[in-house]
Amino acid sequence: QVQLVESGGGLVQPGGSLRLSCAASGFSLAYYTIGWFRQAPGKEREGVSFISSKDGSTFYADSVKGRFTISRDSAKNTVYLQMNNLKPEDTAVYYCATKPGFMTTTNASEYVHWGQGTQVTVSS
Repeated sequence: QVQLVESGGGLVQPGGSLRLSCAASGFSLAYYTIGWFRQAPGKEREGVSFISSKDGSTFYADSVKGRFTISRDSAKNTVYLQMNNLKPEDTAVYYCATKPGFMTTTNASEYVHWGQGTQVTVSS
């Protein structure tokens, strides 16, 4: 059974940090591109960061460049999103998702497996 399980969300003050985890089971991430989307209330789903299984190349949305870092632990079949210097506008439900192949894209329709989401709230 294919499954993605996110964890690590929570409430943090502006300027704080969180690390999200996405554990995959039922398939190997070695053949998939994986990444993170987020969706805030009343807004469209936004592609945040992605990592290719082929060469580890990464993509970051302009809004998170320099603050977020995506990484992958192949042995644990897990992807992480380290989020530093969080801002109130980062508040959203964060979803991890995978797509076949090695090309990163922000097109959500190309992603075939999705996690249930984890809430991140940045507020003082």
